[in-house]
Amino acid sequence: MTELQASLIAIGGAIVAGVISYNKWQEYKARKSVERAFSSAHDDVLMKNSHAAAANDRRVEPVLVDGFDDAVIDTLIPEILSDSASESNADSSGNSSAASEKEIELPIDELIDCAIPLGLENPVRGEKILPVLQTLRHVGSKPVRFVGQRDDGNWEAIAYGGAYSALYAGVQLANRGSALNELEYSELVMRLRQVTDQLGAEPDVPDMSDVMDSARGLHQFVTEYDAQLSVNVLSNGAPWAINTLLAALERQGFDLRPDGRLVMPDGDGGALFSLSTNVTLAAETTSRLTLLLDVPRVLPLRNGFGAMVACAKSLAARLGGTVVDDANQPLTQPALEEIMAQVNTFYADMEAAEIPAGSNRALRLFS
Repeated sequence: MTELQASLIAIGGAIVAGVISYNKWQEYKARKSVERAFSSAHDDVLMKNSHAAAANDRRVEPVLVDGFDDAVIDTLIPEILSDSASESNADSSGNSSAASEKEIELPIDELIDCAIPLGLENPVRGEKILPVLQTLRHVGSKPVRFVGQRDDGNWEAIAYGGAYSALYAGVQLANRGSALNELEYSELVMRLRQVTDQLGAEPDVPDMSDVMDSARGLHQFVTEYDAQLSVNVLSNGAPWAINTLLAALERQGFDLRPDGRLVMPDGDGGALFSLSTNVTLAAETTSRLTLLLDVPRVLPLRNGFGAMVACAKSLAARLGGTVVDDANQPLTQPALEEIMAQVNTFYADMEAAEIPAGSNRALRLFS
């Protein structure tokens, strides 16, 4: 080996060692930056656990964020998360509470289900009906549900101990995936006749063409209002260490779901918005976080968009990042206000269609 070759090998080794050392230093800095951002010294009310927020019994009416003023944002989220289930289901349009209760109590909703009467020859007890119904819960991706009429004339989901003089079957007309189609409806009718033969009932099956028209019309609505809004937090410097970041986000209120999603709970068992690290589980760092709001599934009362923007701003401030759109352009104040106005119009349109965002109907359709 010549002196020149030995020198080149030594120089190459030094360069490789330098690169490795630099990468380790960058990882160390990324990890420390996340640890500092979420250290106990930062008592940010935005990111407090939603269960603690729900324990606050002070009733505060949520308000829309006017210009997303930081002082308003810092107090808005715990108020949103602390609303109880009964408050969040309040009918802001002035519709009767009885109508809302009916939607919650009965599994068949004639606005989004094809309801099929099943005439019984004699009253039948729930103990006989339920095992038979277990054989018919779905056709394709559409759920099938049943209700029965008690002796007092009221309708309810079939239950043990009940006696029913009439039944209704209902198949959901549409969901995010598709409208109920001819093949699914034909399967329903065939299997429904097998069920009714065992119960001594006779189905009054609606005309297929009418059902298909209703299904396509409802699916068109779902398609038009299937809106998801996202904001991103982009690192201004070194990427963030994933392991430290995920642990810190969980401590600050995000739930890590079995499918790998990080979700901010709404305080009532649902999701306010979700967060993605935009990398695979094997990745060690990320330089971009994405917060996503499933608009039709969140009650307007909770101001999901305002809550998501507030969270993104808090994360950006803590981690040294910038709130950007999907094209990595900073989201300006006027842009956020314009989006908020569009969201309010969106919610008003859903309310007018009698499928309010976040309602039981919306949750079923946008699933």
